[in-house]
Amino acid sequence: KVWRRWHRRVNVTQKRHAVVTALAASSLPPLVMARGHRISEVAELPLVVSDGLESVTKTKQAVEALKKLGAGEDMQKVLDSKKLRAGQGKARNRRYRMRCGPLVIYNEDNGITRAMRNIPGVETASVENLDLLRLAPGGSFGRFLIFTEGAFKKLNEIYGSAKGGAPMKKGYHLPRAAMENADLARIINSNEVQSVLKPKMEAPASFLKHSNPLKNKKVMERLNPGKRTNVESEADVQKAKKARVAESKAYNKK
Repeated sequence: KVWRRWHRRVNVTQKRHAVVTALAASSLPPLVMARGHRISEVAELPLVVSDGLESVTKTKQAVEALKKLGAGEDMQKVLDSKKLRAGQGKARNRRYRMRCGPLVIYNEDNGITRAMRNIPGVETASVENLDLLRLAPGGSFGRFLIFTEGAFKKLNEIYGSAKGGAPMKKGYHLPRAAMENADLARIINSNEVQSVLKPKMEAPASFLKHSNPLKNKKVMERLNPGKRTNVESEADVQKAKKARVAESKAYNKK
């Protein structure tokens, strides 16, 4: 049997950087909308709600709370996307597939997981145990996240801030941005950069490929326009000659 190497070892710091990047991307509306989430009715991103959401125990109450937060359109998108799975997965307990909805991140589970476990597309996660594949399903970040207030405050304790390290992760610091200003086009077109650049070089002159007129009829016609008329006149002479020969043969047969 072929031994398949399914797993790969990744450095701990790289995994932490990936989780932090996915969390940061979820606060940018363009990235969230590019991933397919419907957030036109959401007040702001990142969406932070009170800790009272953690004590919700009924699914009906959880659905109403999510609709009030503006996630109703995204939840309806999940319901409309339910499709029959292609392939043999239909016979392996995964008959249907659907899009991902919002991910609710909580600090303490006082019934929120039980209330939201049966809502299509909606998932829950503890802030102390965030899964990268839930923050960025399919490897594309920008998932619609809903934080409770306690969970949002605890992010600084877990991952630290730009001013200092992470208290709960020894030796970890947030990744620094490679560029303070990410607008590369604005930097290139600025007066400071353009003033020291060399002038734009003109394209070198292009020359036509030389063709042999003895092998290329079009080139020969361009160099010797009378050749075509000569050929045509010769063809007419040959045609008339053939006609005379045919007439003579027909006359001799009589």
